[in-house]
Amino acid sequence: MRMISVVTALLVVLFGFSGARAALSLPAVHDAAGKALAVPVPVQRVICSGSGCLRLLTYLQAQHMAVAVDDIEVRRDRFDARPYALANPSFKNLPVFGQFRGYDNPERILMLAPQPQVVFKTYTSSMGYDPLELQQKTGIPVVVLNYGDLGAGRQHLYDSLRMMGHVVGKTGRAEEVITFFENAIADLQRRTAGIAENMRPSVFVGGIAFKGPHGFQSTEPAYPPFSFVNARNLAGQDAVGSRLQHSDVAREKIVQWNPDYLFVDLSTLRLADKANGIEELRSDPAYATLSAVRQGRVFGLLPYNWYTQNYGSILANAYYIGSVLYPERFADVDPAAKADEIYTFLVGSPVFDQLNRSFDGLAYRAVPVN
Repeated sequence: MRMISVVTALLVVLFGFSGARAALSLPAVHDAAGKALAVPVPVQRVICSGSGCLRLLTYLQAQHMAVAVDDIEVRRDRFDARPYALANPSFKNLPVFGQFRGYDNPERILMLAPQPQVVFKTYTSSMGYDPLELQQKTGIPVVVLNYGDLGAGRQHLYDSLRMMGHVVGKTGRAEEVITFFENAIADLQRRTAGIAENMRPSVFVGGIAFKGPHGFQSTEPAYPPFSFVNARNLAGQDAVGSRLQHSDVAREKIVQWNPDYLFVDLSTLRLADKANGIEELRSDPAYATLSAVRQGRVFGLLPYNWYTQNYGSILANAYYIGSVLYPERFADVDPAAKADEIYTFLVGSPVFDQLNRSFDGLAYRAVPVN
């Protein structure tokens, strides 16, 4: 038996010795308390619980190992901004083991045939079924992963990809995904390097989803696509620390800033009638005073959060934003084709057109608001 030692305070692996599962080949890991625990490596059957968990498994080209899904995967909705799910419609035909956001049903898990050998879970500190209790009730090892992000939490994401890769026998693919992210971010930063501060356009992105759709005032002070292309994110200029996430900005503040460019996260279209961010820009007299609204500098972006952060869409949005702000530096980039290049690598299919159709064809184009 090959033993893999992984010491981290961010990846917690919980193990239960019940029945035949105790005879599995179990490499040692360490939890946040430093206690040596164990999981079967590699496995052939898993379930992914919690926001973004199945997305990571898909990135590792191991989605075929999922024997069941949470209920968000079987829903049929006009709107769906999850490339991993669009590329894998077969998820809708799998059994359901619990509710989305990690609210698992132990009884349903025990009734699955075949049984999963491991349960992966994300966001356990903030929502969902307690992983230790889940493990005790099912006797199945539970591996808790920190989903991370592409900003200050990037190392957490990479640690999770590596941990998941060890468990499912995809260590090589995990490194390929990490390298892909690093190369894309480096390319974006290289293209926009050396631009003087006073030459960087001021920007604001509104309508970002956070546990559901929001209006135009909803934003991300540390929005990664802006950081990657060295744009001047007005919502982040007063942020304390790079980890500050979702925020609602007063309409008066946006008007006072008068950004050079406005971007709209198209997840806002899920709101009915005039509540969505695009309709607000069209109908609110205060927003009508913004120069970006008056001069047609409002652009549509693919959703940032949809069952947590869409990493492929974050990179694709960054290339599109770069092409808007610095067209001469992105002259060789077709944003839609670049998005499909990213999606094909991460989830196995070019799904940009399918995504765009879901959002009225407004992605990666100027949005008419006046």
